[in-house]
Amino acid sequence: MKEDMLEVLIYLFENYIIDGDSFEPGQDELAKELVSAGLPDDEVGKAFVWLEGLLDFCERDQSEVIWQLQATSSIRFYTAAEAARLKSEGQSLLIRLVNAGLLDQLSRETVIDRVMALESTEVTYDHIKWVVLMVLSNRPGFAEIAEWAEMVVSEELLPAIH
Repeated sequence: MKEDMLEVLIYLFENYIIDGDSFEPGQDELAKELVSAGLPDDEVGKAFVWLEGLLDFCERDQSEVIWQLQATSSIRFYTAAEAARLKSEGQSLLIRLVNAGLLDQLSRETVIDRVMALESTEVTYDHIKWVVLMVLSNRPGFAEIAEWAEMVVSEELLPAIH
């Protein structure tokens, strides 16, 4: 299988975020480690750009998105490009996660933004679940919901949320 940017992101997530290691290497040191682990150098660079976009989105001033707090029963309409990328399965997942309280509307928008930023030619349901987990890991309070959030990337999600 050809390694792509998402594989690099998953590797980073599994090895640095999920485990909660306090080791925080610099970007250059981390890039060398990823390349030595067999991940392509150009995909590592793309992954860092993707992560910077995620951090920018997550560090956005909350006052800029005050409408998010007021729109508790809103319906999200997808652009043609978003609908094509997420497919009905991904859209349905996002609706279930918002309804279950795992994602707020800002987090949902962050997931959509980051899915659209993936360079994979086809985004699968599993890709979307990984993006959800990566977005949630950058939100305050992730430690309290980490175990439940990890179900997002397992097959246990569907029967767990009705």
